[in-house]
Amino acid sequence: MTRDAHQYGDNAALGSNAAVHSGRWMIVWLLFAASLINYLDRSSISLALPLLSRDLGLGPESKGLLLSAFFWSYALLQIPMGWAADRFNLRWLYFAAFLLWSLGQGLTGFAGSLGVLILFRMLLGVGESIYLPGGTKIVSMLFGPAERGLPCGLFDFGTRMGLVLGGLIIPWLLARLGWRFTFRLIGFAALLWVVPWLLATKGRLGHRPRAVSATRNRRQELRWLLSNRNLIGICLGFFCFDYYWYLFVTWLPDYLVTVRHFTMLRAGFFSSLPYFVFGASEPLGGWIADRLTGYGWNETRTRKGIVTVAFLSGLLLIPASRVHNANTAVALIAGASLVGLATGNLLVILQCCAPLEDVGLWTGFENFAGNLAGVLAPLLTGFLISRTGSYAPGFALAVIVLLAGILCYWFIVGDLRSRSEAATGS
Repeated sequence: MTRDAHQYGDNAALGSNAAVHSGRWMIVWLLFAASLINYLDRSSISLALPLLSRDLGLGPESKGLLLSAFFWSYALLQIPMGWAADRFNLRWLYFAAFLLWSLGQGLTGFAGSLGVLILFRMLLGVGESIYLPGGTKIVSMLFGPAERGLPCGLFDFGTRMGLVLGGLIIPWLLARLGWRFTFRLIGFAALLWVVPWLLATKGRLGHRPRAVSATRNRRQELRWLLSNRNLIGICLGFFCFDYYWYLFVTWLPDYLVTVRHFTMLRAGFFSSLPYFVFGASEPLGGWIADRLTGYGWNETRTRKGIVTVAFLSGLLLIPASRVHNANTAVALIAGASLVGLATGNLLVILQCCAPLEDVGLWTGFENFAGNLAGVLAPLLTGFLISRTGSYAPGFALAVIVLLAGILCYWFIVGDLRSRSEAATGS
C-alpha cells in the first residue's frame, strides 16, 4: 500500500476526500495566520528589549534570562501537547491554546517587574506550545506524504512573516505608544482570529479513534520511542537547527541597535529582511522537494540534500559579525537566512518517519529538543557577550551547532519510511 493510501484511509473519519480537499487550504492559511501571530507575540520582547532594559535596569545576563524564560514552559509542554494533539479534538485544543497565549501577551503590558515579566512570558509559552505539534498533525491529517512539503513550509512561513511584520510595526508602536500599551494591543486584538478558525474547522478536525495494537503497551511504546534511531536523529538535528534560529529571534534586534548603532525603527526594518528571507525560503524549499520527488527523485536524498544546502548557507553568519560596514553585515545575515529552505523538509522528514497515529507526539519530542536550544541560545549568547564584549563568538557557536545538524540527518536518521509503512512493506 502506498503512503498516500495509508494517509487517506486514516482520514476516513473526516469525511470524503473531496470534502477534506475543499477546505484544507483554508485551514493551512489559518495556521499560517496563527503562526504569524505566534511569532509577532513572542518576538515583541526582543524588539522592546532596549526600552525594558532602560526601565528595569537589565544587564546582558538579565536580558538573556528574560529572553530565555518563554522557552522554559514552551519546551516542557511540547511532549504533553504532542500527545494531546494525537488524542483530542484539534479544533478546540488549538482554540484554547490560542486564547491562552493571547492573554499572556496582553497581560505582559501590565507587568511591573522582571519577575512578573518572566511569569507572563512563561504563560505565553504554555499557550504557544500547540503551534508545531498541532500544525504538523493537522497537515498530516489533510495531506498525503508526497504533497506535505508545501503546506508544512507554508504554515511555518507564518512564523517568519510574524517577525517581518513585527520588525515593521512594533518599533513604530513602541515609539508612539510605549511598550506597555503595545503588548496589550497586539495581544488582545489577536483574539479576532478565533472567529474564522471556528468557522473553517467545523466538522473537520474532530478526534479520531487511534488504531492501537492489542500487543502494544505504553511501557513498550516509551522504550521504543526513546531508543528509536530516527526520532533521536530528528531531535538532535532539530536542536541544532533551532539553536541557530533562536539566536536570530532573540538577539538580532538588540545586535543591530547596540553593535551596528541603528535606531530602534531602523533596526526593526533591517531585522525584518533576514526574517523575510528565512520565511520565504520555507515553502520554496518544501515545494522544490515535492516537485523533485514527484518527478521520481529519491525522497530521502532529495529532502536531506536540500537540508544540507540550506544549513551550509549559515556559514555566512560568521563574516557578517566581522565586517565593518553595517549594510554589508545585514546583507550577509540575509544570505545566512537561506537556512529556511530546510524547514518544510525537516517537518516532512518527521512525518515520513513517525507512525501515522503518533505524528503529534513525535513533533512534541522534536520541538522539545529544539526549544531546549531556545533556552540555551539566548543564555549562552548573553554569557559570551558579557565575557568577551563581542557578538562574534556567539554567532560562530550558532553556526558550528547548525553544521552538526547535517551529520544528524544524514548519519542517524534513516530512509524516510514510517514505522507503519515498514511493517506493511509498502
